Amino acid sequence: MAIFTNQATLSYNDVVTNSNVATGELLEVLSATKRAVRNEYGDGNSVTYVVSILNSGTTPITGLTVSDDLGAYTFNGETLYPLSYREDSLLYYVNGVLQADPTVTAGPPLTVSGISVPGGGNAVIVYEATVNQFAPLGVDGSIVNTATVSGGGITTPVTASETVTALSGANLMINKSIYPTTVSENSRVTYTFTIQNYGNTEAVATDNATLTDIFDPALSDLVVVFNGNTWSEGTNYTYDEATGSFVTVPGQITVPAASYVQDAESGVWTTVPGVSVLTVTGTI
Repeated sequence: MAIFTNQATLSYNDVVTNSNVATGELLEVLSATKRAVRNEYGDGNSVTYVVSILNSGTTPITGLTVSDDLGAYTFNGETLYPLSYREDSLLYYVNGVLQADPTVTAGPPLTVSGISVPGGGNAVIVYEATVNQFAPLGVDGSIVNTATVSGGGITTPVTASETVTALSGANLMINKSIYPTTVSENSRVTYTFTIQNYGNTEAVATDNATLTDIFDPALSDLVVVFNGNTWSEGTNYTYDEATGSFVTVPGQITVPAASYVQDAESGVWTTVPGVSVLTVTGTI
């Protein structure tokens, strides 16, 4: 509901007089809501949005345009968009019935035109947006994006916003290398396991990270070092020399959280993973 006022002026014989102020109420029959199917995002993830438009009046409203700012924010005087519309992902329903595709312009911002809402009915558009290099990924990261419904003869555009937050947690990857790559029998060889954490929280002991490997051929006389500290068999790991089975004790592996750096000029976020290194040296 919106309040509007009006006042008239009467002029005669160089005299001006004003009428009283008339006040009225304009009932807004169109409303909108916006929801994300999942309220968390990670690097490169897709976010599915649902925009619902309700017409509480009796007359159909046609020719509407829905615009989504894709999370736009200002950085260094420029507008950055942390979301990118995923091509051909949009679906358009009227009273629950799938309609022909409306006109979609990916932007940014995303615009969808040719939307109609029947009297006493609703229209729903569903679409996906991909998290891109302008999205913050730290523990406090979030994307707020707003859909605006305009046109169709409505006097005031209708807006609806949704906030999604950066996924919190560890995200580990592992790489294994061997040195030297060419080795004689009864020589020493070192396996190096580099564990990277691309997540925004540390992988802690209670995460129970465990590394399992079977060395073939089996090693003997193991020396195991994690982040510069020598490990003890039975306390930090177990090893079966007969089978070559090597297993770290759950919770012994920890990996620091990643850090995130936003380029001062372009606004692009770069992920610097946290790293832990485990080396296993033995005689082959």
